[in-house]
Amino acid sequence: MEYLQTIEGLEALYGDAAPASLRKVVDRITPKYWQWISASRFCVLTTVGPAGTDGSPRGDDGPTVIALDEHTLAMPDWRGNNRLDSLRNIVEDGRVSLLFLIGGENFAVRVNGIARLSADDKLRALFEKDGHIPKTVIMIKVVEIYSQCSRALMRSGLWSQTRPADLPTAGDLLKEASHGDLGGPEYDSDQAKRSLNTLWSD
Repeated sequence: MEYLQTIEGLEALYGDAAPASLRKVVDRITPKYWQWISASRFCVLTTVGPAGTDGSPRGDDGPTVIALDEHTLAMPDWRGNNRLDSLRNIVEDGRVSLLFLIGGENFAVRVNGIARLSADDKLRALFEKDGHIPKTVIMIKVVEIYSQCSRALMRSGLWSQTRPADLPTAGDLLKEASHGDLGGPEYDSDQAKRSLNTLWSD
């Protein structure tokens, strides 16, 4: 199999980008882009580090980020699995991308930027929920923001899908990966309860 080796070869294959796909890019948080981003309760945070890349789902009961100014987004790091893959990457290499989605909407908004971690008490307190605050906040300096066309979500029919009956559960996946040491039905039986009890903290 042959692989493309040059940018020139790639661009010759695909041709020029449509003017709108180039003009939609901005280097700051404009009012309309912020209106869209602030309506999103789910995004994917992509990071890069010495060991490779990671994509981490991020969700909230309101906006997943706040805008501190027209060049800065702040994202709370709520309770997860404590692997710290994304956070380790940010400490090593600040380059990040965010993909914001809104249920029922077929286009997305992308943000590329440079991130740093803060454990500042005043900053963390901005995200207080029922007495809980995140351990750290991801500070993102915006480099570019742009909307993503709707074709991928239209092709997938994402928002009209139903869960396949034979889809492996989290317990199934864990049991396979651990060669039977962990997971299985007993893991699935209280997984939802465990998650609900620790949505915002330990």
